[in-house]
Amino acid sequence: MNSPNRRDFLTRSGQGFGALALAAMLAQDESARGETNGVGRGGVLKALHHPPKAKRVVQLFMGGAASHIDLFDYKPELEKHHGEPSDFGEYVEAFQNGLGPWMKSPFAFQKYGECGKAISEVVAPLGECVDDMAFIHNLVGKTGVHSQATYLQATGFDKPGFPGMGAWISYGLGSLTDNLPTFVVLPDHRGYASNGPKNWASAFLPAHTQGTTIFPQRENPIEDLLPRADFVTADSDRAGLELLNRINRDFERERPGDSRLEARIRSYELAAKMQLSAPEALDISQEPAHILKMYGLDQPGRTYSDAINIPEEAEYFGRKCLIARRLLERDVRFIQIWSGNDNSFPRRNWDSHEDIERDHRPLAMGMAIGAAALIKDLKQRGLLDDTLILWTTEFGRMPSTQGSKGRDHNPFVFTNWLCGGGIKGGTTHGLSDQWGYKPLDREHPTEVYDIHATILHLLGIDHAQLTVRHNGIDRRLTDVHGHVIEELVAKHDRV
Repeated sequence: MNSPNRRDFLTRSGQGFGALALAAMLAQDESARGETNGVGRGGVLKALHHPPKAKRVVQLFMGGAASHIDLFDYKPELEKHHGEPSDFGEYVEAFQNGLGPWMKSPFAFQKYGECGKAISEVVAPLGECVDDMAFIHNLVGKTGVHSQATYLQATGFDKPGFPGMGAWISYGLGSLTDNLPTFVVLPDHRGYASNGPKNWASAFLPAHTQGTTIFPQRENPIEDLLPRADFVTADSDRAGLELLNRINRDFERERPGDSRLEARIRSYELAAKMQLSAPEALDISQEPAHILKMYGLDQPGRTYSDAINIPEEAEYFGRKCLIARRLLERDVRFIQIWSGNDNSFPRRNWDSHEDIERDHRPLAMGMAIGAAALIKDLKQRGLLDDTLILWTTEFGRMPSTQGSKGRDHNPFVFTNWLCGGGIKGGTTHGLSDQWGYKPLDREHPTEVYDIHATILHLLGIDHAQLTVRHNGIDRRLTDVHGHVIEELVAKHDRV
């Protein structure tokens, strides 16, 4: 007969004292395992590989493929040769039929900041932040297929079955807080982008490292966190959780080594704490008026037309950015914010095959308002120094025309930017060619592995040393690739 451990004994010992004692025991255990040497509670790393410059990460993901040459990568040559037949000097395998004439951006570009970075009018709110941002214009992908390319940026592999970056960081570094998830995902309010929850799954890592999905604009932002039926009382809810824990522990003892059950038990324990902490973290009603206005949230209750529009995009993306700031303040380790859902019509994503002006203007301006507010808000609170922000998308768009106003997929080069957490601001690493078609230096592009290696480096992790043996292979976020982009790393310590 198996002897019960402390947790099981206290769980079995009644709904009153037992539950109270269990909660106290959990708090003591978590406190005793408190953060040491930069590693949080529950991480596999006992100490960081080197001093970190960041503690937390926000990934802004533009689902559908945002156009680099219409947002951040200014191309005067396209203005000069607009309407002329496109000549790439080589055979081009287009995704659809996007090899029409050269097409200049429909948006005007302007220089901002001391660094003089030129960005588009539709991301103008970010102009105030360019001196804190580092742009990467020579990023290359492996495919022009949305699902595979999204996997590559989200997980480091272009196929399903691999953990998301947030899951790897959760696995390695553990949690900074007892009361909220380590890895939080804020999807587009209209639905999931390509692959859906597989982008933030744990795969072969312990199941508790997967992302927790929150829809802050919904009446019930976190599914099943709080009972909704009238007949459920606080006592009955607690008793139900205690019963589930007891049954799960009995089941776990009979089946050791199954991380899914351990994750479920952890989720029940965390859910009990989140019933108090999450509603407070998601409640923006006490935010001052000037903060709400900065995030585009100064007109509550406003209704919108069916056509995609800037105020609606600003409100929904800005709300996620403000919630992200509140979660970061409460020590959530990794937050993923999505813009754009999967191939809806009329377009509600960045996949602008038909009309760049129609789709990108509202999406980009809404994103830029929220992202700029997040950067400025973190900076004024002293949190940007140890919070790293990554902006990405699955690939770029072609400099030639599809139809008369759209752009086809371009996996051959696109843009990312980084900000905060140890990043050298006001810099650009790597250039695309004069058209924005491929890297200027084709022999030395930047790959997603380099982005991921740099992020792990800034968190104090050597990307080659955070591995998990799976199917006979030592798997890691960067596969067998990746180099830290040293030019983007600030030389002074931040954390």
